[in-house]
Amino acid sequence: MKMLTGQSQTTRKKLFITALLFVIVELSGEIGHFIFSGHKIFFRVTRLIGTAGFLLSFILLLQEMKKSSKALKASDGKLKHIFETLDVAIWFHDMKSNTLLITPGIEKLYGHSLEAFYQDHDLWKKVIHPSDLHRVRNRETFFQEGKPATSIYRIIRPDGEVRWIQDRGIPTLDENGSFVEFTSVLFDITNRKESEDRYRTLVEMSPDLIAVVSHGKIVYINGEGSRLIAAAHPDDVIGRYALDFITEESLNSLTDLVNESIKENPGSRLIEVSIQRLDGEKMCIEISTMPIFYEGRKARQIVGRDITERKKSEKKIQHLAFYDSLTGLPNRNMFRKQLNSLLEKNNHQELSVMFLDLDRFKLINDTRGHTVGDLLLKKTTALLQSTVGQTGFVSRQGGDEFVILLEKAGKEQASDMANRIIQAFSQPIVLGEEEFFVTTSIGISLYPADGEDQESLIKHADTAMYLAKDLGGNRFQFYTPMLDGVAFRKIQLETALRRALAKEQLLLHYQPQLDLENGRMRGVEALLRWNDPELGIIPPCEFIPLAEETGLILPLGKWVIKEACRQHIEWLKAGIGPVKIAVNVSVRQIEEEDFIQYLKQVLTDTGVSPSYLEIEITESIMQNIDQSMVILHELKAIGVELSIDDFGKGYSSLSYLKHLPIHHLKIDKSFVEDIIAHPTQGSIVKAIIAMGHSLGFSVIAEGIEEEDQFKFLAEHGCEMGQGYYFSQPLPPEGIQAFYMKMLNV
Repeated sequence: MKMLTGQSQTTRKKLFITALLFVIVELSGEIGHFIFSGHKIFFRVTRLIGTAGFLLSFILLLQEMKKSSKALKASDGKLKHIFETLDVAIWFHDMKSNTLLITPGIEKLYGHSLEAFYQDHDLWKKVIHPSDLHRVRNRETFFQEGKPATSIYRIIRPDGEVRWIQDRGIPTLDENGSFVEFTSVLFDITNRKESEDRYRTLVEMSPDLIAVVSHGKIVYINGEGSRLIAAAHPDDVIGRYALDFITEESLNSLTDLVNESIKENPGSRLIEVSIQRLDGEKMCIEISTMPIFYEGRKARQIVGRDITERKKSEKKIQHLAFYDSLTGLPNRNMFRKQLNSLLEKNNHQELSVMFLDLDRFKLINDTRGHTVGDLLLKKTTALLQSTVGQTGFVSRQGGDEFVILLEKAGKEQASDMANRIIQAFSQPIVLGEEEFFVTTSIGISLYPADGEDQESLIKHADTAMYLAKDLGGNRFQFYTPMLDGVAFRKIQLETALRRALAKEQLLLHYQPQLDLENGRMRGVEALLRWNDPELGIIPPCEFIPLAEETGLILPLGKWVIKEACRQHIEWLKAGIGPVKIAVNVSVRQIEEEDFIQYLKQVLTDTGVSPSYLEIEITESIMQNIDQSMVILHELKAIGVELSIDDFGKGYSSLSYLKHLPIHHLKIDKSFVEDIIAHPTQGSIVKAIIAMGHSLGFSVIAEGIEEEDQFKFLAEHGCEMGQGYYFSQPLPPEGIQAFYMKMLNV
């Protein structure tokens, strides 16, 4: 095979021009073909991307070559210089003359000398990476048909470096289909290939959806994108219209947003859309779009991220901001928003605000636990919703408080609704196999008579509700300006009670408890009294419920126990007693975690024998019998005595009562009052005494004010009693005098 060393200038000129045209085609991304006929070269270009300066230089170079042989030599030198400066090599083989031309650029690409390639024509194939040899074999079919083919493969240079080569092979066949000429244009594309690989890796490893859309169709999508829309492979998505995945509700808004973004900023913009996956599941994604060119065509690149969970969280937060998590009702924020909306467009049409509080709910919640309390609130919600229906807006303010808004409702409509609600609560609420009787107190304010803003209307309805509760509950009350004084009184009392606790302005009086058989004092009941320096004497019936409501009953209860034990020791020092002291303890107090420990500590600090302290509890403790049983047994183990106070008023279960570790039953004074005038009352009292004895309890009667009551109780076996017939509650020094008087008798 000949090398191009002694060819005519014409031949060299033709070959160099031909080779240079190939380079221009490859460097400028041409898709075209060459038609060679003698010395004429026809070049048809379908798409030209390149530099005008390069083409202009080429044209000028041709003109120079035509001028003279001297100029031809000069231009030949220029061509050689161009090839030497480019990372490109030309391999040209004239089959007829068996002439081979290899440009010097191949040394720079392959790292082997030009002479080595002339000596070993297969050297270019021998240095191909073994894993890429199939790429070269695959193009043989194209060459046999006279079609050009481009192969991309790796070569291994003598120093071990691996480089990427783009090999454009162009065969020329004669009319018989035999090779006449073969040209191969070789480029080093290592930098471009590595850059593409890095970009491809980043795209494929991206946790976001990356896709390209052209003419509405998806022409590319990465692996994460296909997984995001539940496709097994990207090929399952490519070719489909992008809008096929957009849900109907997002379609219009998406179109508007895209149009708007194109007007304002043809670049990128974040858009939230809802899509439907191939498996039918809906999800929300946040996408940004940007115009690009893809394979020579205008397209848009889309980058998307799954924000379904974020949107769910945002929706949940939004829901929590305006709806109650337990009942699902609108909360106070939503109620105020609704009320404000109505007030803004009301045009002074009447409306009513109803503030509801559940009577006895705190007792049930404290004794039966929050689980039962929550279930009761859910049942209450259903009851209110079914009663109010579409005529009102029901919301939960918190705890056991609800507020109802009645639009276009005056006093008559509000009264009717309040009566319907009270009637609905007259039936027991069933939880499992248990029935709970819960009533409600309702306060009502009217617009515009009782206020023209939401703060006034809610506050006045709340004030009216407290009056309804103070009047016994299970009723409704309209707001009147007089009630502002009632609300102020409650605030004033709470402040004063806190101050009285801090400054120890409270005191205990003691009512003697006598043996009805011999008239001797067997003990006393400690009763809390409050004489405020500014407000004067505050009756227990006023401040004890307030203490329960505000939680002050807990520090109050601790103070009473400590003070009663201290007084017991003082009496002993004065030669009185020992006197047993009965102390009332609320269910809420006895279920405090530190109650047992606190009681033990007080007994130790004061030196009082546990047998001289009696704890009085109400029947409501049996509403949480499992927990109560544990606490009562712990108290009995300490050595204190236990009694059931106000027996007969609550909802005692005799099946539980017989298992309680108590010592005494205390008959409520309401049964004692009419013990003589009403035979029925007497029968009830006799039955309580008989039942107490049969269970092994002693019986105490309170509220004895007349001799006939005393004689009746003594006659029927009641062991002890207390009341004004014997003595009113006395200060500590009064008990000392009473005790000495009893001894003298």
